[in-house]
Amino acid sequence: MSEMDDWVAEVSAELGLDGSVVPVKEVLDVARDVAHNVLRPGAPVSAYLLGLAVGAGADPAEAAAKISALALRRATPAG
Repeated sequence: MSEMDDWVAEVSAELGLDGSVVPVKEVLDVARDVAHNVLRPGAPVSAYLLGLAVGAGADPAEAAAKISALALRRATPAG
């Protein structure tokens, strides 16, 4: 088990959540895309928004892809 897996399991247990369903790769991808293409402080906020969307029933991979696409569009010069 990686340190990330250990951390996710520990936090999930503390919050009474099922850590096995945490889409770690998707969350990290969103954070990277937002931090590098929009602004660094937007990364944790976007990860939180991803969590809200998933909590409301959105598919984690689809929601993450939408956020990443928005961030990547910000980085692409118009025209």
